[in-house]
Amino acid sequence: MEQQDQSMKEGRLTLVLALATLIAAFGSSFQYGYNVAAVNSPALLMQQFYNETYYGRTGEFMEDFPLTLLWSVTVSMFPFGGFIGSLLVGPLVNKFGRKGALLFNNIFSIVPAILMGCSRVATSFELIIISRLLVGICAGVSSNVVPMYLGELAPKNLRGALGVVPQLFITVGILVAQIFGLRNLLANVDGWPILLGLTGVPAALQLVLLPFFPESPRYLLIQKKDEAAAKKALQTLRGWDSVDREVAEIRQEDEAEKAAGFISVLKLFRMRSLRWQLLSIIVLMGGQQLSGVNAIYYYADQIYLSAGVPEEHVQYVTAGTGAVNVVMTFCAVFVVELLGRRLLLLLGFSICLIACCVLTAALALQDTVSWMPYISIVCVISYVIGHALGPSPIPALLITEIFLQSSRPSAFMVGGSVHWLSNFTVGLIFPFIQEGLGPYSFIVFAVICLLTTIYIFLIVPETKAKTFIEINQIFTKMNKVSEVYPEKEELKELPPVTLEQ
Repeated sequence: MEQQDQSMKEGRLTLVLALATLIAAFGSSFQYGYNVAAVNSPALLMQQFYNETYYGRTGEFMEDFPLTLLWSVTVSMFPFGGFIGSLLVGPLVNKFGRKGALLFNNIFSIVPAILMGCSRVATSFELIIISRLLVGICAGVSSNVVPMYLGELAPKNLRGALGVVPQLFITVGILVAQIFGLRNLLANVDGWPILLGLTGVPAALQLVLLPFFPESPRYLLIQKKDEAAAKKALQTLRGWDSVDREVAEIRQEDEAEKAAGFISVLKLFRMRSLRWQLLSIIVLMGGQQLSGVNAIYYYADQIYLSAGVPEEHVQYVTAGTGAVNVVMTFCAVFVVELLGRRLLLLLGFSICLIACCVLTAALALQDTVSWMPYISIVCVISYVIGHALGPSPIPALLITEIFLQSSRPSAFMVGGSVHWLSNFTVGLIFPFIQEGLGPYSFIVFAVICLLTTIYIFLIVPETKAKTFIEINQIFTKMNKVSEVYPEKEELKELPPVTLEQ
């Protein structure tokens, strides 16, 4: 009875843990979502600013092609920066720690926020392009470090719920940008520089508040070899002094990992003992972005217009879709520990698959059947719901869970790189796919959803309520090796897991 009471205390959500989660997610993940959507509403106004600036310098306006190219570069700088940020994750978290990496990362938000806010006064569109690259780097770092930090702070029974919180704040950031981007708020001639510059506010708040919260206990014990600091961090996070069981579990992982040290990305690809873990994150991160989530949003305005929504009201319907995304991701926070990661992934990708198939038919028939545009709207909303349940929040959470401390930073570098390169690729080639295939574009995404669903069903195990070592023991059998990391690659011999008995 006493042991059960101890487990309940260790696994509760304390005020410190809740606040650390909110500050990390609001200060970093929120910015990612905000910058994804911030340039959508004022796009025409910004292009007009580009043209007027060019005219002021040369005495003539830009032609359509160079203007479109310049705008495409502006938009694509964000995912390209995200890719660069993903490559910085390993060095940053190993040098500064998880919390330290987030604090350092705010440089890539506050500086560009000031530059974008001043761009109109300075009559320089180059400031915007450079700033989009910098906020992309910020998003690339935060999209990997926040799930890593929260996954290492959380007790195992809350790891899933807290692991979904970053995605929740990404959707909140998108929604806030859509609301601020309404034409009667900030999407106007005077307001758009403020709209872009507001991204610095969450970063400034995080810079002030996050230093008061603990560093990852796992980082402190395993990488810094500071057991006293790790114990103090755990006591602060758990709200009581008796954290010996959790310290023993971290020490167990530390003892088993001593042979390896840091595992580089190159070594990660060479290790047979990490084969299925690595393949799984590549498939899940690729499937997340290549399943058409960005294309759905790209097509949404056209679908709403064809359904008879007045053009001046489309912006409100789009914000409504963003609100649905927030609500469903909020639901995922509570059901991820109830239903598990695997079921949410299967359910989410299956809903996206069905939505893509029905949407293809609806778009093909919308000119011949009067009520088909309404089916298209239902498909868009259904797709958003499906993606918010599993494909959006779960992959980053799984990277934290299926890799141990020494390989986790490199795994996030690989997963983040796949995420941002896939994002960049869809943005680059979707207009050509749309031009070539028209309404049948979504068949491509349906196939990707189907293949990802099959892979999850056959390969990805459930990780709910398991310790990191228990999860890796599952993959030991899948990788057909006698130890989790043989030949002193990372773990030599796993001691029996007795702590959870």
